Amino acid sequence: MLDRLDYEAVGLISGLEVHQQLRTKHKLFCRCPAGLYTETHDGEVLRHMRPTLSELGEYDGTALMEFKTKKEIVYLLNHLNVCTYEMDDTPPFLVNQEAIDASIELCLMMNMDIIDEIHIARKQYLDGSIPTGFQRTAIIGVNGSLPFHGRDLTITHVSVEEDSCREVRDKGHQIVWRTDRLGMPLTETVTGPELRTPQEVRDAILLCGMTARSTQRVRTGIGASRQDVNVSVRGGDRVEIKGVPRAGYAVKLVHNEGIRQYNLLKLREELHRRGFTTRESIRVHPFDVSDICAGADLGFLRQAPSNGGKIFAVKVEGVAGLALHPTQPDTTFLDELSGRIRVIACLDEAPIVLSGALLPEFPGKHRMLERLRKRVRIKENDDYFIVFGPEEDCRTAADEIRLRFADATQGIPKETRQALVGGFTTFERILPGPDRMYPDTDSPPTPVTEARVATLRARLRPPPWERIERYMSWRVPEETCHYLIRRGGAEILDAVIEKTGVDGLVAAIAIGQHTRAMKRAGVPVERLGAGEWMQIFDLLTDGRIPRESIPVIAASVAKDGVSAEAAAAAAGVAMEPRERWLESVDRLTMDGYLAGKTDTPGKRLRFLTGRAVDQLLGKAPAKDVAEYLRQKLTEVPS
Repeated sequence: MLDRLDYEAVGLISGLEVHQQLRTKHKLFCRCPAGLYTETHDGEVLRHMRPTLSELGEYDGTALMEFKTKKEIVYLLNHLNVCTYEMDDTPPFLVNQEAIDASIELCLMMNMDIIDEIHIARKQYLDGSIPTGFQRTAIIGVNGSLPFHGRDLTITHVSVEEDSCREVRDKGHQIVWRTDRLGMPLTETVTGPELRTPQEVRDAILLCGMTARSTQRVRTGIGASRQDVNVSVRGGDRVEIKGVPRAGYAVKLVHNEGIRQYNLLKLREELHRRGFTTRESIRVHPFDVSDICAGADLGFLRQAPSNGGKIFAVKVEGVAGLALHPTQPDTTFLDELSGRIRVIACLDEAPIVLSGALLPEFPGKHRMLERLRKRVRIKENDDYFIVFGPEEDCRTAADEIRLRFADATQGIPKETRQALVGGFTTFERILPGPDRMYPDTDSPPTPVTEARVATLRARLRPPPWERIERYMSWRVPEETCHYLIRRGGAEILDAVIEKTGVDGLVAAIAIGQHTRAMKRAGVPVERLGAGEWMQIFDLLTDGRIPRESIPVIAASVAKDGVSAEAAAAAAGVAMEPRERWLESVDRLTMDGYLAGKTDTPGKRLRFLTGRAVDQLLGKAPAKDVAEYLRQKLTEVPS
């Protein structure tokens, strides 16, 4: 099964963790500005991470995995947007109450129970994305829901937490981060595992995003919203796809992950058929084969010894052919090994790992291959894998090969996977467990009073599903409804209709569709706020401009920074009295066009209406012109 999947038959289910940056003035636990991005730095800090015990005296498996990578972590600092708090040299300030209020409003939008005393916890991260080694986080609301495809989608909880650093590069044992985003407040909205198709995952992401934007408390733009998608199939286990940037990308990612898990379960069946039913049944033997491979006419093999590294052949007993077992479309189990080795052993020079089954594809290497097979004492059902680099990293890679085959005997390993271009994923880290959470003793609890919740409830804006129902009752296309809500146009639309009384469909098309065309043409439509649109629609409702002139006037207002009235005057847009424009239309029908023509009445009407609207642009309503011509043409004999 490489490209098709019956989602119901395989029992595919998904859930979401939607991260949304909040629009606050300051960061969550210090007074540095939030949202101030920089591309330069004033200094660097070097860190190495080590795991710590949980409250119960346990180490989190992810933390132990990250510790194995022996990463050198470099942070790029700019004094404009970081302070000593981000580097864990100063205790946290009191939690940002503006962020708490914004989080409560999001919870209320989703009918959640608000926690009456907010407690800050620490969530351990040793990948270097947070210099302290942990993220401060707090649950704000629980037990919510959203109307979704004729049913309720469960929202288990909403948390507020610090954002992480931005990755600059990750090469070998060094990873570099920029700290401008670090500490910005964001919410994490977690749904129940109730999404049954990739399309439902996409739609749920859009719904959560529209709900957050309806609060008017969130940031927009690239990176302001990110989704983690949890996926599993029947008989498998939860896998988290990390950092899905757009809702549309989720469709192929979830589909391919479903295929991957289905195929990994088939691989487990084959391993069990061969007698590998436990993790301990996998037997691996690493061999240093640098002397055999160093002289090979293959650049990637010659390079390792010349740089002081080694070449290892890792024999795995009884797994012949399984490295080429398909997983995702156009990928195999060898890619699973490659991902683990790249992340944990830090061997990232391509090709990261080679299967002995693929080595015969290199012509003229028969003698080297014979020596390799003899050195590793390969048998008919065995396979071996070539890795190269520093000796310690090669031995780590050998152990990761053993661990990944051991995981395969059990089915689907719990892991976090990175989203790649094209809808594929690769290994990022072992899936974290509850052992990484513990209380933050530096932060006092925040009581949430009923009065505070009532005040926030009173300022709530309409939820997106109510707006969509209202707009669609005006015959606004659903796609335009979504665009208005996602891009902030819904607030402008509601204000304009309330103040000017303009027809809802006319205003929605102008604000939700014409602005998109103007933006593509380079018009700075962000300058068109509620005030500017009110001026434009006041001219329309006063009968001073026709509807067709709205895009022209709006573009002029945005580009030239003038009032709507001045823009209309500059464009020569001013409604003429009906009797005057009727004279112009009558002249069109008497210019000889109708004489001797055999066109159909419909074609005549379209031609004359087009000519009339072109000549009368800004002086007469196109709808009235077309109706007058229709009546006039019925009086002309065919």
